[in-house]
Amino acid sequence: MAVEWRDGAVIVTVSGELDLVTSPQLSESVELVLEKGPSSVVIDLSDVSFLASAGMSLLASTHQKLGGAAGFAVVADGPSTGRPLTLVGLHEVFGIYATVDEALAALQTGNS
Repeated sequence: MAVEWRDGAVIVTVSGELDLVTSPQLSESVELVLEKGPSSVVIDLSDVSFLASAGMSLLASTHQKLGGAAGFAVVADGPSTGRPLTLVGLHEVFGIYATVDEALAALQTGNS
């Protein structure tokens, strides 16, 4: 897991599997990031090979915690991440993009 700041926006990059075992680590990292008051949060799942329901729940709860105080987007462009998010309808809750740059551009224009 890696955290990168770009002009007030934070990108949290996750790799490997995001499941019941690993989602608490991501949750802890996200909590620390949110304490710093980012203008936007992007969760990059480009290198995630498996996305379980625990990971999807974490994404939904993070979006809910922000409550409009900051933009939120997810980078998920593959069958192991984008497809499950779409199947459960999370693409209607927050923006899902193919790249970090696309997500940041959408958040800057207010399409979170």
